[in-house]
Amino acid sequence: MNLMAIFLGGIFVNNFVMAKFLGTCPFLGVSKKIETAVGMGIAVTFVMALASAVTYLVFYYILVPLNITYLYNIAFILVIAALVQLVEIFIKKSSPPLYQALGIYLPLITTNCAVLGVTVLNKTEGYNFLEAVVNGVAGGLGFMLVIVLLAGIRERIEYADIPAVFRGFPEALLSAGLMAIAFLGFTGLIG
Repeated sequence: MNLMAIFLGGIFVNNFVMAKFLGTCPFLGVSKKIETAVGMGIAVTFVMALASAVTYLVFYYILVPLNITYLYNIAFILVIAALVQLVEIFIKKSSPPLYQALGIYLPLITTNCAVLGVTVLNKTEGYNFLEAVVNGVAGGLGFMLVIVLLAGIRERIEYADIPAVFRGFPEALLSAGLMAIAFLGFTGLIG
């Protein structure tokens, strides 16, 4: 498959949040401010890209030769958990305000099903190493795109005159639903 098709497909057509509905917990939880959404998006993109590379190597150079491919889920989760710990340590040291703003959602990247989803998708699609890394980067950039868009919408809605019953989580769900419909327009863009 063409690398550009994988890249554009991962961002727009097969977006993990809008098309596959993976990673919705941090998507809805960290999308109140653009700054925290960007930070979370960068962290998820980094983890997705690195997890795609490392899990490819673990699968094809450890699990396959040992004939224990049935353990791929456990191996992938362990790799993701280790990578998230590294990202958490880095953010804590380099940007304490971002670390505080991300709060519990940063360690929850470990259980973010979008991160596990990209690694499993790489395996099931039979992507080679480069395709897997491109898919991981595209998946992360797609996640960052939608979380930043939702954060921008939520920041603007904060000053709008809307009924109290729609404030908070309902406005986030309605906005996310409308975004999903908009992303549906990309269907068929990449064959």
